[in-house]
Amino acid sequence: MADEAFHQTRPFIVPTEDAKLIEEHFGVASHGGADASIAHMVAPAHWSEPAQKPEFDEYTLMVRGSMQVELPEDTRTVSAGESILVPAGTTVRYANPFSVEAEYWSVCIPAFTPERAHRTSD
Repeated sequence: MADEAFHQTRPFIVPTEDAKLIEEHFGVASHGGADASIAHMVAPAHWSEPAQKPEFDEYTLMVRGSMQVELPEDTRTVSAGESILVPAGTTVRYANPFSVEAEYWSVCIPAFTPERAHRTSD
């Protein structure tokens, strides 16, 4: 826990090659915090990412649009106003196969890092 308040006025824009917007407000890249990360994301229509088996719990709150969350037991559609918790150690793939962009917030505990995500190479 921080000893003093930290007012984030310039979130870290994570460079991507797939047109997805990732604005990390808190986390390793933005302010060096490893306990948790909070990021605002906008996934373009027909976007997807490789599967991962992360070392962090990931909480996702949909603001606009919908996203598919592919889990070992099923695929769920999470829509605006809904949320989902994917526990650490669960194989998951996030995708927006829909024709409109999807906006959401993601909280990872501990903080997201590429090394902790364990993404596949597909």
